[in-house]
Amino acid sequence: MGTNRSSTLGSPAWPAKRLSPSPVESTLSPELTEHLEAARARATAATSNEDLRAIDRDYAGKGGVVAGLLAAIPTLPPEERRDAGQGANRLKQAIAGLLDERRAELEADAIAEARTGKGFDPSLSIPAPARGSLHPVTSVTRELEDIFTSMGYKVLDGPEVELDSYNFERLNIPADHPARDMHDTFWCEVTGAERDSRMDLLLRTHTSCVQVRAMEELAPPFRVVVPGRVFRQESVDASHEHTFHQMEGLVVAEGLTVGHLIGAMKTFLREVFRREIEVRLRPGYFPFVEPGFELDARCPFCPKPGAGCKVCKHTSWVELCPCGMVHPAVLAKSGIDNEKYTGFAFGLGLSRLVMLRYQIDDIRHLMGGDQRFLSQF
Repeated sequence: MGTNRSSTLGSPAWPAKRLSPSPVESTLSPELTEHLEAARARATAATSNEDLRAIDRDYAGKGGVVAGLLAAIPTLPPEERRDAGQGANRLKQAIAGLLDERRAELEADAIAEARTGKGFDPSLSIPAPARGSLHPVTSVTRELEDIFTSMGYKVLDGPEVELDSYNFERLNIPADHPARDMHDTFWCEVTGAERDSRMDLLLRTHTSCVQVRAMEELAPPFRVVVPGRVFRQESVDASHEHTFHQMEGLVVAEGLTVGHLIGAMKTFLREVFRREIEVRLRPGYFPFVEPGFELDARCPFCPKPGAGCKVCKHTSWVELCPCGMVHPAVLAKSGIDNEKYTGFAFGLGLSRLVMLRYQIDDIRHLMGGDQRFLSQF
């Protein structure tokens, strides 16, 4: 912001300093010198950067004085064209120099005025800083972590760039297994000295690979949950996204049955919705569990039980998560005695839970980074 050098009556408060000439000016023709002096007068009288930008537009901008001089060159005799072009460019250079000089003066004047303390009121409060908030996925993830921790589960994390053996092979999904067709996977290219012929890297398609690592490193009995991002080659639309969030759980101990699985899920749902939720199991196929199920919950958003609503598509049931008893082969691949121990596993779509919780109708909002959407939480 520049300092206004004029009094309220229009007379100068002090003599305006004339902007100093540059060496280029001595080479200008009388006509060009006249243009330069007019620009200098306007720059000397300028009191703000906006005034200087207007001068720059009028002289150096498209359709300005310099552009007009250059456009007239083809109409001149051939022997005059070179000097005319050089003169126009020197004029443009000289005007740019005096505008820079005046701009520096205005900045110095503004700093000097600010240092005088005029208009400063120390009793005014400082502007409050913009306050952020947690992403809805983060909020729901932390809430679920607290619930499962209270149930005796450990929260684990693992790499998002994963080995094929952890993501597929050791989950009972070999290279020629038809279940591979269900995974549209982002594969990584590895080149250079780091390459290993046995190393097939990919972006994990689920967090189940961390369960394999847990079975390697933890001795039964144990309970773990694994929240995190996963990646699949999806055609992006309102209900599909190539990057989304899951939370998978695994329990391994002696004597576990489907009854323990149902009990764990009902306890979890009771904590989430603060009331008892009816559940049902439907048969489902997943290579790493046997038997496998789809667990549905009675829709907690219906105005009354069984009435149906938009969320459950008027079926009164919400598809919640795949689950089942861990396949004996998966236990054996991780060095766990499948004659002694059994386990159950479940997978929760965190992105889906967030959409249900906050009535979000488009999954793309979650990873879009739009502040207008995120500021609502």
